[in-house]
Amino acid sequence: MASTRGLWLAGAMLLGASHLAQAAWPEHPITLIVPAAPGGTTDIVARLLAEKMTSALGQSIIVENRAGAAGIIGSQAVARAAPDGYTLVMGNIGPNAINYSLYKTLPYTPKDFAPITLVISVPNVLEVNAAQPVKTAAELVALLKQDPSKRSFGSSGSGQSPHMSAELFKQRVGVDATHVPYKGAGPAVAALLANQYTFMIDNLPSSMPSIKAGKLRALAVTGEKRSPQLPDVPTMKEAGINDMVVTAWFGLLAPAGTPAPVIDKLYQAARAGLRTPDLVNKFHDLGGEPGGNTPAEFGAFIDHERTMWEQTVKAAGMYKEQ
Repeated sequence: MASTRGLWLAGAMLLGASHLAQAAWPEHPITLIVPAAPGGTTDIVARLLAEKMTSALGQSIIVENRAGAAGIIGSQAVARAAPDGYTLVMGNIGPNAINYSLYKTLPYTPKDFAPITLVISVPNVLEVNAAQPVKTAAELVALLKQDPSKRSFGSSGSGQSPHMSAELFKQRVGVDATHVPYKGAGPAVAALLANQYTFMIDNLPSSMPSIKAGKLRALAVTGEKRSPQLPDVPTMKEAGINDMVVTAWFGLLAPAGTPAPVIDKLYQAARAGLRTPDLVNKFHDLGGEPGGNTPAEFGAFIDHERTMWEQTVKAAGMYKEQ
């Protein structure tokens, strides 16, 4: 009897200690991994949100870039991290939706992540170096058809939405061009500014400063409607390219098994940050819409995106055996 009572008391003490630990969380800085190079949309929004969440949680959120392999390296690091809420990832449409159907094997699965909230949704933009004579999407198509062997397009990495968008663009208009992948949008944009390839379809936020500065020329956006920040730039449909609506998204995830109370604290801090007027304005200036849905809603959204892109990848014949 005494032994049973002792076990019960020990269990109660452990449970109580667990609740106290979660109540005190966070007790030290949190690492937010960006699975891409600095300067891209994933990096930009991670740093903007980290600042807001730092204030809300009372602990620093340190943004750490782990670029490479289409977001796989950074995503894998989070999937293998301790599920204690101290390691997060700014996930996105590439590693958390497209990659599952693009690659036969991955070092992580959808079940390795706990969704927290959608952070931002953005259209992509078809663009060229402003020094090129190309002024419209139709003129770009004509240029690509002249000598496809000499034409190329850049992206933030194989399997990311800019890469997939460009592949869809090629299919829709019947052109060819060589893919040049980079370790993030920052390096890819820098290469386009240096006129190292013909065109790019990028997430709008990472190219917006160069477009506004007149260094890159936006030819069309992949949204259903025109971007309020680029009202003179047509949609793909308006540019004569049908079935080219692509919305890129970015959101917070934690390792699977992270305690629900910790996930809720992270969600509440992120949602509060995403509702602040200055962050909303910054996201709008970048051409994006703030998120803030619940963990359950974000999880359902990711499931839908994964299924949709699986169909797209198969139809495009882009499935990779490795």
